[in-house]
Amino acid sequence: MSTARRPRSSRAQSRDYAERSRGLSFLRRYAFLASLETVARLRSGGTALFLFSVLAACHPDTAAREPKPSDFPAAHRPVASIVSPRWSDEPTRDKAGEATDVMNRAGVKRGMTVADIGAGEGYYTIRLATRIGKKGRVLAEDIVPQVRDALAERVTRERLDAVSVRLGEPDDPKLPEASFDRVFMVHMYHEIESPYAFLWNLRPSVKPGGRVIVVDADRPTNLHGTPPKLLECEFAAVGYRMVDMQTMPAAGGYLAAFVPAGARPEPKAIRACEVAE
Repeated sequence: MSTARRPRSSRAQSRDYAERSRGLSFLRRYAFLASLETVARLRSGGTALFLFSVLAACHPDTAAREPKPSDFPAAHRPVASIVSPRWSDEPTRDKAGEATDVMNRAGVKRGMTVADIGAGEGYYTIRLATRIGKKGRVLAEDIVPQVRDALAERVTRERLDAVSVRLGEPDDPKLPEASFDRVFMVHMYHEIESPYAFLWNLRPSVKPGGRVIVVDADRPTNLHGTPPKLLECEFAAVGYRMVDMQTMPAAGGYLAAFVPAGARPEPKAIRACEVAE
């Protein structure tokens, strides 16, 4: 009797493909959750550096060629320089109730996973960690290595086990996909050199139902603020919809909330905003 295998039916092949896809999806999620639960610590000279595991190889958008910064349009407005890792001193901000007010308005709850982009010295990172509790997670990101290292030391010193600290890039915060209930950008949006590339790379990290929260001053970008109409236009160009805009005197301006909406546009299809400041 012949031992040659009979060709498998297309239905059987489709079933196998679906099973492999489900298995890969499970592994991606498991690996990310494991990275949240077991934050790696590298110690060199007594300094703890927290590493946040980024599953870039598993990202669905990495199947095609990764876009380059040059694929995106340049911003048609000034970009403010990074002058300090702090916006104001922490006692003054706490006296004004800034962080509590922002977290309340943003709907931050216990158990959430949140990102603090441009975390600086960690004013929001520390307070977000208290708000989300032991079952929540905070990823603090900054693009300045020395600032990142100083914040990692503070996180270690204050024993904030729910917090991870990582180094991002000017055009990419390097966040894992479908992971965050809230992504905060507080008093830093006007410092982003390549806003369209940055927002494009950020978008996949937001969970279904998640939001990107921007707090900034209502003034020209070269004066360390972002006019709300310009902010809304730049987000819309990359496929976000603004769902909330509130004035916030305690935080020096306003709070805006955005959600991903529709398909993420191809980088070459994005058109830079020209909004008078």
